[in-house]
Amino acid sequence: MRKLGGAFERMLISDKVVQPLMSRRMTSPFLLLHVPYLPLGRIIDFMEPKTLVSLSFCSQKSHSVIKTLRKTPRDERLLVGGTNASAPFLSLTNFGCVLSTSNFEYISSYEKVEYVKLGGQQIRVKFHRLRKYLMTYGGDQLTGLKTITDYVTDLFNINVSEVFVCKDLFKVIEHVDSRQKTPLKKVVYIDSSGSLSEDEMNYILRDCRCSSEIRIHSKAPPNFRFSGNFRKIDCLDIWYGSWVTIENLLTMDGIDIHLDDASLTNSNLNVFLRHWLSGGCPRLKLFCARTGSVDLLQVLDGLLDNAVFVEGRRDYTSPFGYRRTLSFGIDIQRADENGHMIIVVWPESVYEHD
Repeated sequence: MRKLGGAFERMLISDKVVQPLMSRRMTSPFLLLHVPYLPLGRIIDFMEPKTLVSLSFCSQKSHSVIKTLRKTPRDERLLVGGTNASAPFLSLTNFGCVLSTSNFEYISSYEKVEYVKLGGQQIRVKFHRLRKYLMTYGGDQLTGLKTITDYVTDLFNINVSEVFVCKDLFKVIEHVDSRQKTPLKKVVYIDSSGSLSEDEMNYILRDCRCSSEIRIHSKAPPNFRFSGNFRKIDCLDIWYGSWVTIENLLTMDGIDIHLDDASLTNSNLNVFLRHWLSGGCPRLKLFCARTGSVDLLQVLDGLLDNAVFVEGRRDYTSPFGYRRTLSFGIDIQRADENGHMIIVVWPESVYEHD
């Protein structure tokens, strides 16, 4: 079994910030650790996170120095992701992927590999020369993603902000949520070909500590019903929303609510509009429900005095990273406490994503 060797170590020190500090006689990156702590801390802060992750595997001292000296930028967020289209990975805002994992079967027996200690075990690693970051090979992808998540969060003293996973990696959400005190900001689950179990649906909607965005891009099990009130969530995006009832909708408190494939009737939409006009869902900026055909006379029954036909177009820029252009519709307006007017009924819309 080989440990991280000299050739690998020399590769790690190719960062332009580090090179000027090394004399011609310096052949090992560990000499960098002899630099006084104050300038060393500045150097570490300038190095890319993926380089620091690689360097941290070289020795216990390099790991300790990085963990101690690196300052986490205030706006830095850690994303844990994994879909059917890509190997599970960890990514930091503004820096991209810092570490990834894959199965044993995806690495050729003819390739030269190194070993590092992760989770108390010796794990095979290989440097991805095209993408310029390390990949680990430690059995199944679920275990591998949990392991590298634990390692990076400890190394950088950072909590996970976002989890984006598919069906085989659902338990990563539970793993991250149980390990940190800070709630996740965003949870995305995607599996367009399958469905979540009832327990998994309830966990995401009710039990998982998520403060801002929940996106469920997967079907619910047959006859699924969500009981109780929805938690306060800024953005709720459900691709297969036929299970959402008007009772569910009336308990939602969000800024953006998206329900595709919804089973809400014209009468349901009328009830929701009345609820909103009377002060319900006070933070709402955009409500979008794809329900098929809509009879506006039924939707606006008893509300026509508040309805105004609007020509032209209006742009809505969401705080959650997209824009929608709304054209030619019926404008129902309510003045909230700040005097803002909110569009809630637009039968025709064109979607633009930035």
